[in-house]
Amino acid sequence: MDIAMIDDRILPMAELPGAYMDRGLYFGDGVYEVVRSYDGRIFALDEHLGRFDRSLREIQIAGVDIELIRQKVLAAVQRADYPNAKIYFHITRGSEKRDHLPEQDTIPNFLLTVSELHDDPDAKQAGIAVSTHPDWRWKRCDIKSLNLLANVLARIEAQKKGASEAILVGDDGVITEGAMSAFFAIDGKENAIITRPLGHEILPSITRAMVMQAACNAGLSVVEKALTPAQAAKCDELFIAVTTKDIVPVVQFDGIEIGIGTGGSITKRLMDEFRAIVREAS
Repeated sequence: MDIAMIDDRILPMAELPGAYMDRGLYFGDGVYEVVRSYDGRIFALDEHLGRFDRSLREIQIAGVDIELIRQKVLAAVQRADYPNAKIYFHITRGSEKRDHLPEQDTIPNFLLTVSELHDDPDAKQAGIAVSTHPDWRWKRCDIKSLNLLANVLARIEAQKKGASEAILVGDDGVITEGAMSAFFAIDGKENAIITRPLGHEILPSITRAMVMQAACNAGLSVVEKALTPAQAAKCDELFIAVTTKDIVPVVQFDGIEIGIGTGGSITKRLMDEFRAIVREAS
């Protein structure tokens, strides 16, 4: 008889709950999204769902009704009734006997969570420290997959160094992105923000796109190019951008103080412009 053990409990494999047979658990075989709400309104849901749909297609999970996912998100947010919420959802290829090659008729599994989000715009101005770490991720980082072990390890090492985020560096010696964020630099003399171009090396971040729009609204130019850690450390200002926190200034990079040690004036302008975009979308 095929058996399974959950902690100290032994049971027949046939009685093992489907959650323990999920291909997302065994292989990270799935994709996810994180969306947030401001004052009861979900921000950029269309953009997030569009990326979610693309990720599903890229890993060949078919038959998912994106409009149904939208309705589930809206219903869950309404039920949770948090003005400011973090909405996480994922789809895995489904539950089945463990085998690398999936079965043809496996039904995808869906999971969604809503939790209250505490985000103080004023507190963020103090900024954070970041540290660099080798980018150990797979070669399709443009897909928002559940394969996040390399990100987890990078952030563990960053925490050991007293940093809040890990900035990943590829084998070519240039920065890709943060372990959980998009990464930006500011050239004050050129009145420009700098960020790596889109490609398989980084996620097509929705917040990144909104930051670029905020930059245009603020009269800044956008330069898409890769930077080495040494080049980034010499920039006038640095910041990260992520769905749950918007724009966060970086005031220390690998132990080097950036600017005056607090969020810079251009980053502050971008933060204000980003909030204006949010208000207009509400």
